[in-house]
Amino acid sequence: MPTTLITGVNGQDGSYLAELLLFKGYQIIGTTSNHNAGQERILHIREKIEIVETDLLNQGMMEDILHRYKPDEVYNLAARASSSELWTEPALTGELNALAVARLLEAIRKSDHKARFVQASSSEVFGNATETPQSETTPFRPRNPYGVAKAYGHWITANYREHHEVFACSSILYNHESPRRGLEFVSRKITHAVAEISLGQAKELRLGRLDAKRDWGFAGDYVHAMWLMLQQPKPDDYVIATGESHSVRDFCQAAFAHVGLNYQDFVVEDAVNYRQEETELLVGNPVKAHRVLGWKPAVTFQGLVQMMVEADLKAIQACQQQ
Repeated sequence: MPTTLITGVNGQDGSYLAELLLFKGYQIIGTTSNHNAGQERILHIREKIEIVETDLLNQGMMEDILHRYKPDEVYNLAARASSSELWTEPALTGELNALAVARLLEAIRKSDHKARFVQASSSEVFGNATETPQSETTPFRPRNPYGVAKAYGHWITANYREHHEVFACSSILYNHESPRRGLEFVSRKITHAVAEISLGQAKELRLGRLDAKRDWGFAGDYVHAMWLMLQQPKPDDYVIATGESHSVRDFCQAAFAHVGLNYQDFVVEDAVNYRQEETELLVGNPVKAHRVLGWKPAVTFQGLVQMMVEADLKAIQACQQQ
């Protein structure tokens, strides 16, 4: 039975990855910074995984965990990720999203049991992109501290692969959503508001730029791509994306239409909600992932939006019945 270590196992991506690997017969060790906080995404599988409270900024603790459990695979998914945190506490963002990656890679290098490693990188590394769509060879031009930290995490991963022969990969993940997305993200903010409005609990939804575009996919598809990366004979980096762009307006239209409403009757574009530094059009070119990994997303944009709206409707209705 292979063993895997998932940092941030209680997050959106960590929960979907844990489900996938349990299905494939893995023993799972999941790390969290607080044993008692935020485990609602993994409650249904909590008894099947071992949770270890740790500090990713503590080199010794990471070395001890690797020595104790000897994982065959390590997925580094822990990060400060919400858009509301892009500019707050940039030093802490650098510690958690950049230097923690180096500490984890160094712990793997020093371990006598060489684990395969994948770093959850981000499309934010491209920022003010020089080309569209972006591929693995597109230059990095991050526009916020989150993107800068992710760029460091990406390059330190490449350095450990090239100089220390660690089986280390970076998955350059574009926006990936699900019913488990936090309410601070625009996708979930929309679907939750649609559910509330359709059930008579709210009257409007205030958003930033409706014409801002994103390459949106399903988180469950994206963690599958990360697993495929570690099953290859050689480590490499991959853009994981749908290759399609949709605006926030498109997302609103699809979400409201699913419950028989017109988004224009409820959505208000509000400058207060504008992001401080909006990135350029970020659309990924996933051809390499298609060709090498045999990976393609299974959930369409329309299917993703409908999945999220249905989940929020059920959650709100369940609360009403209590």
